[in-house]
Amino acid sequence: MASSNFWTTAAPGQRDPKRNFRFVLYNGNIPQWIVKSVKKPSFSVETTTHQYINHTFNYPGRVTWNDVDLTLVDPVSPDAAQTMMSILSLSGYHPPSNSNDISTMCKSRAVNALGDVRIDQIDSDGNTIESWKLQNAWVASAEFGSLDYTSDDLSEITLTLKYDFAVITTLDGPDSGPLQDVRTLPANYADGAPDLAGREERLLNTQPGGPLDN
Repeated sequence: MASSNFWTTAAPGQRDPKRNFRFVLYNGNIPQWIVKSVKKPSFSVETTTHQYINHTFNYPGRVTWNDVDLTLVDPVSPDAAQTMMSILSLSGYHPPSNSNDISTMCKSRAVNALGDVRIDQIDSDGNTIESWKLQNAWVASAEFGSLDYTSDDLSEITLTLKYDFAVITTLDGPDSGPLQDVRTLPANYADGAPDLAGREERLLNTQPGGPLDN
């Protein structure tokens, strides 16, 4: 897809490059405004080697999606610490206060307790230009920070999320390479004319949660 470089033109409609501070995290249990930072999804490919005399040959193996780290500011209302403990309880963990309670955690309850997680990068107008959806995400750890008489910092909570895999949706066309989700290729891909406007409209109209649903 032919495109002018962002550093050589300021033509109308030309988008800035993606910026780290332009993002929104959507989750039914975590208000958008308490999110301080989030690590985007990443993956690792295991490697199997074969050695022949003094030569080593590498072969790709299984793909593992790495944890997503999330930092929240802990307000008084809503209380983010209490929210995390409620998610833990809904996941199936209960303190040992009742000897008859022998229930334990399971994946389905943990995933449902957290809810859908989506990370959107936006442009200067607030339009989504990149969207990551975590499939079957659940809270693997929560750190509630430390207290210090010499610190004026806001209290923070650090979460680690596990998930099975992530799906990316972007505004760019199919010639963007591996970043393009092949399941969302426009119908006219074979004609070499990607429907960018149609993809943008579909992206904005199908996002779960948040004002973009309207």
